[in-house]
Amino acid sequence: MSRSNPLVRLCCRALIIAMLVVPVSADPVPSAKDALLARTPRQVAEQLSAVYGHKLDQVVYIPALPLVAKLRLSELTGDARYADEVHKVMAPFLAGEKSPVPKSGSDQAGHLIFAALADRAEGKDRERWVVLCRAAADQIFGKDGKPFAIMPFHNEMSDAVFMSGPILAATGKLTGDRKYFDAAVTHFASMRKLCVRPDGIYRHSPLCDAAWGRGNGFPALGLALALSDWPDDHPAKKDLIAEFQKHLAALKPHQDATTGYWHQVIDHPESYDEYSATCMIGFAMQRGISRGWLKKDEFRPSIDLAWRAIKERTSPDGKLVNVCSGTGKQKTLKDYFDRPAINGRDDRGGAMGLLFATELLAAEIARK
Repeated sequence: MSRSNPLVRLCCRALIIAMLVVPVSADPVPSAKDALLARTPRQVAEQLSAVYGHKLDQVVYIPALPLVAKLRLSELTGDARYADEVHKVMAPFLAGEKSPVPKSGSDQAGHLIFAALADRAEGKDRERWVVLCRAAADQIFGKDGKPFAIMPFHNEMSDAVFMSGPILAATGKLTGDRKYFDAAVTHFASMRKLCVRPDGIYRHSPLCDAAWGRGNGFPALGLALALSDWPDDHPAKKDLIAEFQKHLAALKPHQDATTGYWHQVIDHPESYDEYSATCMIGFAMQRGISRGWLKKDEFRPSIDLAWRAIKERTSPDGKLVNVCSGTGKQKTLKDYFDRPAINGRDDRGGAMGLLFATELLAAEIARK
């Protein structure tokens, strides 16, 4: 059809008139997705805090980590109600009515709540919390006082980097006794020997080379937390930071560029995208930037992408998408592919989401 055709000219004039008549500045109706993405780290943290971290029936990491995050949220926002709730939950432990003895790696990591409380307490309260920290950390020492090569209850899984490393470092910081840091160095080295693949990613256990998502989130989070308590003059710190950098650099290329997630099996994008590992790796990257261990220009885009993904799949009432269920040692890659994903409220996923949100909130406040 010719450009000079009268009908074409008439249609063009009608289109121009319509564009002039309709106000182009009218705001579109916000979508549900837009509302999710518009939330700040504080808003997400407060929404998750309303759902998670209200009890500690058993001192294991899943219910303990939201309590740790709430203490931090209270400090960052100046809102005492979060800390007040934690202290209410922890009152029986402070009074000596409960004195847990760890019987698993998950129990040892759960003792991080005692470390967080000790770090904020004074006098007899602090002494009590330190005693409870020691109950976990001292398990790495034999009757002769010498450290084992690996903390008991490790089960050869990469989870043990988190389950034991941070409580050892926290207890070392609280007591000033460097034996805990020395023992942690040995523990970390043993775990690397068992689980780190030549490409720098962790296999979950020596049973197979599958790089389970949370099996890499645990080492990333664990080393980030341990290094945060590590003394600058300890001879191993430089090498541990290098190991941390190597692991995060190896994980970075495997982030899904479309969704922002890391997958249930890190190097298999055909596996489902997984919520908890994304939170843990995102936390580690942000902690790395905040402490100067990672280059901001290199890792900030990955954090932003991960945070967008987490906001999109965290509802205001604490429902989450694709949190891998509890997973022990699996024998084959297919076993990891087949682990079910939890959709809805999930205490493990909520704990990791709350940690990630408060870490981002701290960084946001530090930038102001």
